[in-house]
Amino acid sequence: MALIRCDFFAETLGLSTSMTVILPQRTESQIGLTGADVPGDPPVLYLLHGLSDDDTIWLRRTAIERYVAPLGLAVVMPQVGRSFYADEEHGNRYWTFLREELPQLCHGFFRLSARREDTFVAGLSMGGYGAVKWALREPDRFAAVASLSGALDLAFRAEHPTRPIDPRVWHTAFGDRPVRGTDDDLLTLLDSAAAAPPLYVACGTEDFLYEDNVRFVERARSVGLPLTVDFSPGEHDWAYWDAKIADVLAWLPLADRGGQPTEERATGRSK
Repeated sequence: MALIRCDFFAETLGLSTSMTVILPQRTESQIGLTGADVPGDPPVLYLLHGLSDDDTIWLRRTAIERYVAPLGLAVVMPQVGRSFYADEEHGNRYWTFLREELPQLCHGFFRLSARREDTFVAGLSMGGYGAVKWALREPDRFAAVASLSGALDLAFRAEHPTRPIDPRVWHTAFGDRPVRGTDDDLLTLLDSAAAAPPLYVACGTEDFLYEDNVRFVERARSVGLPLTVDFSPGEHDWAYWDAKIADVLAWLPLADRGGQPTEERATGRSK
């Protein structure tokens, strides 16, 4: 694998920012790791961070680089601050950056597939919310979306602050306007999401966001969306997310362009 910390200027933000990128590399003599690539431009996973993190966190807290090495998969990890992947009411245009400028820059900087069937998005906590929002609002862009411990019922979280979001963060992102019933409300987006890509929703049963995930899953099932659900013991922590991102990678519908089925490339085992 090639690991790149990319510092660049974002026009939509009006400032310099960063992203961390993993690019596939075929290797045979690397001790303890065999890297793979695929014919043509590699598929790409946009992997989003949570509220207290940045673009480096997935590398620092999980084995994501090792997990993707045999898959021939590129991973793009952008930095969006504490924006909830929104065009902030009193801040910056992170939603516009995410959906418009970031993909354009990535395809300009790196060799990546632009095909929908090769494009995926996932995230944890705030990033799980961002990943699902992106996929529901732009379903033609992605072949699959995954949320790990996502803040999937943000309107409920705002209205019932049993574990409140810092009001300064909320005010910066959303101002005084309600989220419920808007394009920032995932349950509202589900009502018009007939063409949504397959969804993978995982949350630990001890996680403070578990009930939010249950509400989201119930609504997604009621509108007939393709859904894979993993509710199992776990908390809102990196031990859970490290294990579950490996499950997500095995679930992704990666095209068989490397000579092995996706699961065999991910695990090194035959069925």
